[in-house]
Amino acid sequence: MIGVMIVDNQAPVRMGLALMLRHDPEITVLLEAEDGKDALERLAHAEDIGAPLPDVVLMDVRMPRMDGIDATARITARWPDTHVLVLTTYDEDDYAFGGLSAGASGFLLKDVRSRDLCQAVCAVASGDAVLTPRITHEVLERGVGRVDLDERSLELAARFRSLTQRERETCRLVADGLSNAEIAGRLFIEPASVKRSVTRILAKLGMRDRVQIAVGWYKAKMDG
Repeated sequence: MIGVMIVDNQAPVRMGLALMLRHDPEITVLLEAEDGKDALERLAHAEDIGAPLPDVVLMDVRMPRMDGIDATARITARWPDTHVLVLTTYDEDDYAFGGLSAGASGFLLKDVRSRDLCQAVCAVASGDAVLTPRITHEVLERGVGRVDLDERSLELAARFRSLTQRERETCRLVADGLSNAEIAGRLFIEPASVKRSVTRILAKLGMRDRVQIAVGWYKAKMDG
């Protein structure tokens, strides 16, 4: 069973997401919170009393007291086994990029269909990332486009350049939001080979997941 926490300052939104998640019998909503501060308090309380912690947090970004970006950074730092999915809209690119940089495992548009929402929750709970090609490219391009190359970016670029040409190509496709199966199709190899390659790349780069590859690729302003 996959436990979920829903964080949104609008009760109707929380209710709607909970109803959508009911379509998957393997998903249960454990907690709800009205903003980031409330989410942290409820998670801490659940931990204190020994209650199950959520596997996935659905996180809104624009909220009072503490926004979703700050909350995401704190949650992923304190509870690394809890994954965050940022809920965003087309006009919240800054927030979506901030959420990914803060450690979120991906993002979804708020008008997501029930089936896609459940699939995303299951994917993130199993350790995968949720990145969709067109939206990922737009969000990261806009978010990183305003960031000048600094020492951290140059260091990231050096780490990417230390990879093999095929590994860099895999990173580029990950940064474009492609799944392992889609990457396999582009490179004419088996999906299992892509999975092993991504695991090897993560180890070489010292990164946690493919979201960090995507964000790092754009921050380093890599072009292939």
